[in-house]
Amino acid sequence: MAGTSERVAVVTDSTTYLPETLATEAGLTVVPLTVVIDGEPGLEGIDITPADVAKALEHRRAHVTTSRPAPGAFAETYRQLLDGGAPGVVSVHLSAQLSGTYEAARLAADEFGGRVEVVDSCSTGMGLGFPALAAAAAAADGKSLPEVRAAALATADRTTTLFYVDTLEFLRRGGRIGAASALLGTALSVKPILRLAGGRIAVSDKVRTAGRALARLVDLAVEAAGDGTVDIAVHHLAATERAEALRGSLTARLGDRIRRVYATEVGAAVAAHAGPGLLCAVVSRR
Repeated sequence: MAGTSERVAVVTDSTTYLPETLATEAGLTVVPLTVVIDGEPGLEGIDITPADVAKALEHRRAHVTTSRPAPGAFAETYRQLLDGGAPGVVSVHLSAQLSGTYEAARLAADEFGGRVEVVDSCSTGMGLGFPALAAAAAAADGKSLPEVRAAALATADRTTTLFYVDTLEFLRRGGRIGAASALLGTALSVKPILRLAGGRIAVSDKVRTAGRALARLVDLAVEAAGDGTVDIAVHHLAATERAEALRGSLTARLGDRIRRVYATEVGAAVAAHAGPGLLCAVVSRR
């Protein structure tokens, strides 16, 4: 657990998919979600890896589910941070439309009389990671509890999450498909480019091939970047080569407008709902 004495502490969950060690360097405390594979539960990033989930999903009989952290886990984390000297806590989490994690954190926060503020990033992956990092940076600068919360919200508003999946089947199984459900009856050749809008999964575009999907994902990410400086992130599941191609294309198109680039494989919780072949671009306007 990161040291936060005399400054606002920032908590997030394991679906940020930050590069290794970055959470600790930024001063973030991470509460893991639980992933259950064929009835065996484990903590994301601790007991269960993306490879474990990808392997399980390749076998169609395998049953993979996820569950939020218990409110008690958040309460214990908040209590330790406050007892350790933090004047307050900002807890930034994945979309409340996709998981009960935000609600669990909010329930726990009610125990602390306004000393804990909970933020819905309306996203996941680095769509959550960028707001959490912004909050941590504000906290490191000595900002107040409302100011740290505002930093997270402002960054969430400037961040766009776009992604491609080889099949909608895993989103359908997990009940996360939302407005994209209309595509379930379309031809198998239709490849959707999806986005998180208001915390829900929506359709940005439809293309005919996986190759065209990659190109269109780049186009949409560049559009989302606008004219200013950006941070970008690329995520994938069992699609290393395509992720490298996406990163290279974004770097070539955006050039010196990019301040930072992150690239990671998604963890088990998102992997369980997206399936192998996931490719994601996150753009955060500075």
